[in-house]
Amino acid sequence: MKRGLRVLVAAGSLSFGLFAADAAIAQKAGGVLKTSHFDSPASMSLLEESTTAAIRPMMGVFNNLVVYDQHVPQNSMRSIVPELATGWSTNEEGTELVFPLRQGVKWHDGKPFTAQDVKCTWDLLAGKTSQRYLKFSDQAIWLSLSVG
Repeated sequence: MKRGLRVLVAAGSLSFGLFAADAAIAQKAGGVLKTSHFDSPASMSLLEESTTAAIRPMMGVFNNLVVYDQHVPQNSMRSIVPELATGWSTNEEGTELVFPLRQGVKWHDGKPFTAQDVKCTWDLLAGKTSQRYLKFSDQAIWLSLSVG
């Protein structure tokens, strides 16, 4: 009887954890994240790395404008969902893509996340800035192919 009760409590705790995902987002700052890993990536910059060695561990650290829905078994254009954006729209010609940003998002130092931050990252990847923070970026290559 006690064993059955323990299993029931453990299962209840697990299901509560699945429904309380928002609580995990609001944890206290600081601490140490420990995870096992299969490789030692050259850097932890998602702007410079494109291998799963860097992307897997860092996807839990960084946010994106949009992501693939993790509950859909196969990624497709229809399984893209907003993360830092609240949605997206295009103009009639399909030449503009607009991402309204989620309100109340802050950087680790408490400063608000703004459209200027998105523009800065986009310009950095596209090589449209005199600032040179990146050593090399695979993403910059596909970005230059896709925008011209």
